[in-house]
Amino acid sequence: MAIFGNINSVKNHLNLEKFSTAFKYLEQVLEKDTKENKRLLGLTFDSFEKVDLDNNNFALEQVYTTKERNNCFFESHRQYIDVQFILEGEEIIEVVDNQRLKIATSYNSEIDLIKYFTPMLQTQIVLKKGDLAIFYPEDAHMPSICTSSPLKVVKTVVKVAIC
Repeated sequence: MAIFGNINSVKNHLNLEKFSTAFKYLEQVLEKDTKENKRLLGLTFDSFEKVDLDNNNFALEQVYTTKERNNCFFESHRQYIDVQFILEGEEIIEVVDNQRLKIATSYNSEIDLIKYFTPMLQTQIVLKKGDLAIFYPEDAHMPSICTSSPLKVVKTVVKVAIC
């Protein structure tokens, strides 16, 4: 069950304690001149930084160029819920229930990742500046797809522990 939209709308409707650390961190990312905002905006192209938020949550701050769809892949996770937030840029993320897919690469517990073969039918979500999408373990998702041409994206993915 993917959830997506503007950060304020999602935050107002998703009032769960499980996501409190994620939203506190995202508030700091959005506030100009905080260490979180400066760190993310200071990343160079094609780089990322892992930031521990607490004992159960961490963020993968990243800057990259979106890609053509055929250079992306479907993935899902078992240990974490993805909260993907766009600070700058835009991208397409495709999503489909992972029960409808064939596994291309079996689960790797060290990096919490399953890769899937690309299906014929899926849903497309366009995320723009200030938007986020939340992907649960059953949501296979393909991020980083360019909308019309490759574009710089500044993004953070908060990994919220399932436990």
